[in-house]
Amino acid sequence: MRAWIFHGPGDVRLEEVPIAHPGPGEIKLAIKAAATCGTDLKTYRRGHPTIPVTPSRFGHEPAGIVTEVGEGVTTFREGDRVVCANTVPCGVCFYCSIDRESLCPNLEFLYGAFADELIVPAAITRRNTYHIPDHLSFAAVAPLEPLATVVHGIDQSGIRLGDTVVVNGAGPIGQMHTRLATARGAHVICVDKRAWRLDQAAAAGAVETINIDGIDDVDAIAQRVKAATPDHRGADVAIEAVGLAEVWEQTWKVLRPGGIAIMFGGTPANAMMSLNTSVMHYQEIEIKGIFHHTPRYVRMAVDMLDSGIVDGQALITELRPLEDLIISLEDMAQGNGSKYALVPDLVKA
Repeated sequence: MRAWIFHGPGDVRLEEVPIAHPGPGEIKLAIKAAATCGTDLKTYRRGHPTIPVTPSRFGHEPAGIVTEVGEGVTTFREGDRVVCANTVPCGVCFYCSIDRESLCPNLEFLYGAFADELIVPAAITRRNTYHIPDHLSFAAVAPLEPLATVVHGIDQSGIRLGDTVVVNGAGPIGQMHTRLATARGAHVICVDKRAWRLDQAAAAGAVETINIDGIDDVDAIAQRVKAATPDHRGADVAIEAVGLAEVWEQTWKVLRPGGIAIMFGGTPANAMMSLNTSVMHYQEIEIKGIFHHTPRYVRMAVDMLDSGIVDGQALITELRPLEDLIISLEDMAQGNGSKYALVPDLVKA
């Protein structure tokens, strides 16, 4: 079978690897769609702290058909259409005990979505794998993992009916934040440098879009965004959905007094931003970092895809054969597309 293998930054290869069989509690999937992600691009370029040992299987947004079940598995059977999350918390550590499972130091990770087949570990099979509703395509549910993290961010944002929410970034993550904030009854303003992404944000529910192409000064951007809010007072909630320190700074600067900043995008290691302590103190702004998801948020994300609250298919720019991973990552880096679904069954032209 074929699998993309991460050997280090800039070195990812499609290789032939031995066929594996599931052990007790595990299932094997024939991959029908595996979505690319901004995290995959970052990992391809600079590595990732959750991949400490190389070579390693690559990709973490799979959907497929169960082709084999291990001993003791009763929830799934051969032929089931399933999607799984990329991690599972241990359930017994301090952070799990205080309902902060995203901070679990014992998270079990799953990599290997960019392949013909995938073995899902027992713990993920048991706690974080779900049947795909018949009316949804594999590509529509493959982005489950990032949607679950966005559900986490929105849940922690405190967005209320009628709030003005600024989403900085109109990529797939920004589009999902826009959709869910709109579903909560918020007036969403989306900010980005690419017109086609802002068009997608508008389709996801953004009432206003602001193109900041050519504007590099953070204060100038913040002033322009604040001017679009009621009475120019700033956002009730502002969300960072890019992963750059300067956009983190831009995010807190567009808040009204008493506003909440959700810092969602992962920045390069040890990146720093400036923070005016007087503003934070006297204006009582809140800054929250958001990382990852929990089984509860994953379950909620599955329900949102099922009900149509989120259109997962709309996040996918194109279906491509498995061989096109590097091309797809480079297209993402150039801004030519948002997410691509790699489909092993597709034959490369």
